[in-house]
Amino acid sequence: MDTVDLIIKSATAFFDELRADANGRYRSWEHCYKCFHDARNNPSPDYDYLSLQLAFYLASWGMYRGSSFLLQKDYKVHIPVVVELLKSSYNCLFGLACTDLRKKDVQEKLSELDVFMSEYYDKVRKSVKECEVKNKLSTTLITKVLMGTLGCVPAYDRYFIDGIKDQNVSTGNYNLKSLLKLVDFYEKNSVRLEETRQGLKVYDLPYPQMKLLDMGFWQIGFEKDNKTEFLTP
Repeated sequence: MDTVDLIIKSATAFFDELRADANGRYRSWEHCYKCFHDARNNPSPDYDYLSLQLAFYLASWGMYRGSSFLLQKDYKVHIPVVVELLKSSYNCLFGLACTDLRKKDVQEKLSELDVFMSEYYDKVRKSVKECEVKNKLSTTLITKVLMGTLGCVPAYDRYFIDGIKDQNVSTGNYNLKSLLKLVDFYEKNSVRLEETRQGLKVYDLPYPQMKLLDMGFWQIGFEKDNKTEFLTP
């Protein structure tokens, strides 16, 4: 089975599993993404409510484990990030098409947001640790926030990274080079991937292209880690 077939099969399997459980844990992405979509058109967004949605989504996706600095804070710690995310200058990132990541202005806005969130969350992390922290802030947190609120990049967590490495599609490091390799893959297989994506909806919104890749490669990494394989027809 080639990579695009595997991505389609994996993403579809992940989506079907979501549909089978109306209150499934991973549906928190859908709720968060929809809320941030609606908030972008609201002149008076509820930052407190949005921060709660973001926190619960992050918890559902493993970012509030025992070793996480976020576990020592309440959901309101995300409010400054939510305020930043909702600035109209970042509208170009919401649900973007993969090919838009080739645009310099889009790359600049993504980089700007990366820097803001990295500096903010790193400051929070250091205040929790109460000592000098030598290792860099994990990009897993940054990319999960971006996926949950804007759907503009995949969440570079363990399973997604294992998936893209297993298929030799991109590198496991979150950076522009890695993202552009994913763009190359999507553009090369856009007809088939778009056909699949049309059947993936969150409320009344289509799943963003990066979410399709996120689900597909995550599922591949998950299956690989659990030593199971898809059965070929």
